[in-house]
Amino acid sequence: MDTAMGGNLSKYAPIFLVLALSGVIFLLRNIHSLERWNCQSVSSLYQLQSSISSAFKPSGPFLPLDQNHSYCPNLGQEASGEEAHEERYLLESISWPEPPALGVPVRQSSDPARSYFVIQPPTAISGQATWRVGGKLEVLVHIQNFLGQPKRYGGDFLLARIRSPEIGAGASGWVVDRQDGLYAVELPLLWAGAAQVEVTLVHSSEAVAVLRRLREERPDRVFFKSLFRSGFLSETTICNLCLPTGPRQPALCNYTDPHTGEPWYCYKPRMLDCDTRINHAKGGYKKHLLTTTESMLFLSSTIKAPVQALGMDNITILPAVKEQSLVRRDEKFLPSGYYYQGSWRPLAGSPMQQFNDSSAITQCLQGKLFYMYGDSTVRQWFEYLNAFVPELKEINLHSPKNVGPFMAVDSVHNIMLKYRCHGPPIRFSTVSSSELRYVANELDGLPGGHDTIVALSIWSHFSTFPVEVYLRRLRHIRRALARLLDRAPGTLVVVRTANPQKLDPEVSLYNSDWFSVQLDSVLRAMFRSLRGVVLLDAWDMTLAHPTQPHLLHPPPDIVKNMIDLILSHICPAKQEKKKS
Repeated sequence: MDTAMGGNLSKYAPIFLVLALSGVIFLLRNIHSLERWNCQSVSSLYQLQSSISSAFKPSGPFLPLDQNHSYCPNLGQEASGEEAHEERYLLESISWPEPPALGVPVRQSSDPARSYFVIQPPTAISGQATWRVGGKLEVLVHIQNFLGQPKRYGGDFLLARIRSPEIGAGASGWVVDRQDGLYAVELPLLWAGAAQVEVTLVHSSEAVAVLRRLREERPDRVFFKSLFRSGFLSETTICNLCLPTGPRQPALCNYTDPHTGEPWYCYKPRMLDCDTRINHAKGGYKKHLLTTTESMLFLSSTIKAPVQALGMDNITILPAVKEQSLVRRDEKFLPSGYYYQGSWRPLAGSPMQQFNDSSAITQCLQGKLFYMYGDSTVRQWFEYLNAFVPELKEINLHSPKNVGPFMAVDSVHNIMLKYRCHGPPIRFSTVSSSELRYVANELDGLPGGHDTIVALSIWSHFSTFPVEVYLRRLRHIRRALARLLDRAPGTLVVVRTANPQKLDPEVSLYNSDWFSVQLDSVLRAMFRSLRGVVLLDAWDMTLAHPTQPHLLHPPPDIVKNMIDLILSHICPAKQEKKKS
């Protein structure tokens, strides 16, 4: 009987073998396709989940701003009493006027085509009413709705500049909201000749209210993902600063930084451990964020739209007279600088120099270590120097394009440039987990000194989160900078501000200039008082340019002026001694 049974089994052995091999092949095929499946399906499932949850929200045209306030700001290290006081002060300082009521009909919202501005008469100087260098130009903006009626409340987001393209001159203006539908604009008069005034309505007050709601309630509108891999098995899950948790949600992998306390989480893979994460990447942008009524506030024709002048939009600026004093630096409306003949001219600090030859840059940077940390707007500086100075040779670190880290050296003149992106949230394509570094930790690892320059640009990737998240990140960086400057006072630190950019209906929901100007105000306030830190005003350098468009990554002309300004601080011009 045993012999017969063994014979039967032998007869079916080839069949069992074929079935086993088929199962192995099927498993391998599915394992190799799992990563691609996850990348596509997890995004769809995540968006489906959000669609279901959003179905239970009120369906009115404008949702309450305090509904479902994000819990993201409450994560991370607790602020000290002094820091908490500063945070309250900063949040109050950037508070924005709101429409008097929710659900304002679109036809009663701000219409740039029906709005207008009026140039105010000049102030009389020496008995003559003229505009002269050293004075200021006053403009009054009247905002009207789509019915042609004057608006009676404020909250619109406006930008203004004065420019003379023929001589490469331009300066930004200061806008004051009177909160009655009128806006006072003050523009400095810093050069002689014909000049044109431009006023732009970036967003209506009603659109700003929507952006505020999105910032507070939907910090997940840009989502992230990480790939986990062990052997042949791989999975991709959603990640963010904060993730919904509950009995129906997957467990979380906690990647909170142990030194700074900066939080970061991913949903735990079903079949892998948390320590198998190999990269970080932008997952995508969530859609269908607005109601039908709200979407009407973000039409291409009403975003960053010009406001026309009632009457003339240009003036003639005469040279200053002897008895006229120049505009004082402490006047609130005065910008950090202006353009003249295409060159940026700071109104305070080190005099601007032109570094038009690569040899001049090499001479200035000789013996220097130049560290650049942050987003792609500071990576532009690395790319500019690396391309313009032939003696610099980039070291192949096998880093992904546009991600980094990057390094270039000039061994003859002992120059080193390094760029590294900041830690999450970062919307780059794919960053290795081992290369995710927080700026504060990197600063703590620098010896510093007179041979060290540190440049920081951290703002764009925080535009979708509540301002408290950005405040926390800057607080950690400021602490690290204070430690660096304490142990190495000769270190030069340059902090780049935010800048306006090109907007359309979609980009406005994630990277609006309104988000940027709010972050920019906080950044300036937090670093202005830190001795040894130079604030590079990218906002003014972009807004004031007489011909270049607003771009997230400013064009080469503006980048060159930024580099020239930094080099002017590294190698200040020698002042001639006055003869006694």
